[in-house]
Amino acid sequence: MTRQDPGPATPLARPARLRPGSRVAVVAPSGPVPADRLEEGLAVLRDWGLEPVVGPHVRSTHPELDYLAGTDADRAADLQAAWCDPSVEAVLCARGGFGAHRMVDLVDWAAIRAAGPKAFVGYSDITVLHEAFALRAGFATLHGPMVATETFLKDAPTREHLRATLFEPESARTLGLASAGALVPGRAGGILYGGCVSLLAADTGTPGGRSHARGNLLVIEDTGEEPYRLDGILTRLLRSGALTGVAGVACGSWQECGPYEKIRAVLADRLGPLGIPVVEELGFGHGTTALTIPLGLPAVLDAPADGGRCTLTVEVPALL
Repeated sequence: MTRQDPGPATPLARPARLRPGSRVAVVAPSGPVPADRLEEGLAVLRDWGLEPVVGPHVRSTHPELDYLAGTDADRAADLQAAWCDPSVEAVLCARGGFGAHRMVDLVDWAAIRAAGPKAFVGYSDITVLHEAFALRAGFATLHGPMVATETFLKDAPTREHLRATLFEPESARTLGLASAGALVPGRAGGILYGGCVSLLAADTGTPGGRSHARGNLLVIEDTGEEPYRLDGILTRLLRSGALTGVAGVACGSWQECGPYEKIRAVLADRLGPLGIPVVEELGFGHGTTALTIPLGLPAVLDAPADGGRCTLTVEVPALL
């Protein structure tokens, strides 16, 4: 489906928080999932008191394209079935990789809307689905660590921040690691959106894609994109009009994207002329520690000019 220009951003529908005993579905909308990491991640969820159920094709691999977890239709069916199952209170992605763009238009978004909001967690390639949930269903989601990824399994602060966001969202409203700094000082408010910036650029011009960013705060990060490629990605977003009206930008990690001073120069060159606050190294994405960022909700980005602490503060708890 396509979406008409929605005007300035407004807050999206929030899901209910989780509690001990909540049934959560694990799906793989993109790449195949390492079996050992999946089992380790499921054990963490059980330790949290959750009841995880694994989608039928999470352990599958496409018969010809081994970078996909099953066929496009199977991956879309797993996501839709999990969302439309009234016993499931949250849908957690196992990993990213590649493939969400291939299956997003096979999902029945009318059925998703009718089922109502649920906690949805993922990042990287899952950015495509965050945008779809926002623009096609009107639901807030969580840009956060995935069940079968190394950051979730190895980094305790990453796990704890996601757990707090899901169970005690009031305690996880102010975000920002000590590394955060003001690339462009200032203060701005808006509705959060974003994720992996190369996926945002790839979504530009597609059915249901975002046409502008009026009233929004953008969060971006990426992995494996060299400085010249990041320049091209940001330039496409700027030329397409997709960043028109954006109020501020929070940047996360740039894992394996080259020397950070070169990445920083690209960010300053492409985003600085917008005249909006830009925070760098906030602490989310593919880095060692990855905070969970609520998308679709109002927030304030604070980048003090005096070198004070840079923060992103969500104005309401991520979950009801």
